[in-house]
Amino acid sequence: MSVSDSPAEEGAVEAEPAVAAGLFGDRIETARQFTAALAREGEERGLIGPLELPRLWTRHILNSVIAAPLFHGSVADIGSGAGLPGLVLAIARPDVTWTLVEPMERRVTWLTEQVAELGLSNVTVLRSRAEDVKPAGGFDVVTARAVSALRTLLPLTAPLVRDGGELALLKGMNAANEIDAAEKQIKKYRLSDVRVEVLGEGVLPETTRVVRARVR
Repeated sequence: MSVSDSPAEEGAVEAEPAVAAGLFGDRIETARQFTAALAREGEERGLIGPLELPRLWTRHILNSVIAAPLFHGSVADIGSGAGLPGLVLAIARPDVTWTLVEPMERRVTWLTEQVAELGLSNVTVLRSRAEDVKPAGGFDVVTARAVSALRTLLPLTAPLVRDGGELALLKGMNAANEIDAAEKQIKKYRLSDVRVEVLGEGVLPETTRVVRARVR
């Protein structure tokens, strides 16, 4: 049994899976630094729960980074929280400009600290609610992870996307059902090519589902 296949002891921080280095490439050391900081401070600062430590890499870091190839240009991460997926993606894709949108002050403090400590010159942290963000011209892509159901999330994210831009929303097992339940919002915000993409099959122990759509 490899390190990546071994279950972590309860309360212990998950060992880095072997696949992580390949997914992050030459950015792996920065990813390790961020993951270590989140493991060390995340529970105390109310960013993650205690049950997340034994699956921190698998459930959160790798679940986020597997989506890195989907992004380009300028990207907004709505409700960035602990930096999942925004900081993880910004580490993996230094060629992309990231805006992390988060309304809670303590989380904004954490994000700002990590941007400085990790030397991420491609990241801006914005303390704001999504509905108050007014980007000039819109973002090329807008993402979010574990924020809310799609029918609630679309009114917060679709207006931030430039004409012809994309949504790439990280969702759970019920992603397809969420699309069905959001039919009215999909029509209202003129989304096209709405689909679920499953990432990480044969690579990760837990796949990532991304709801992708074009905004017209």
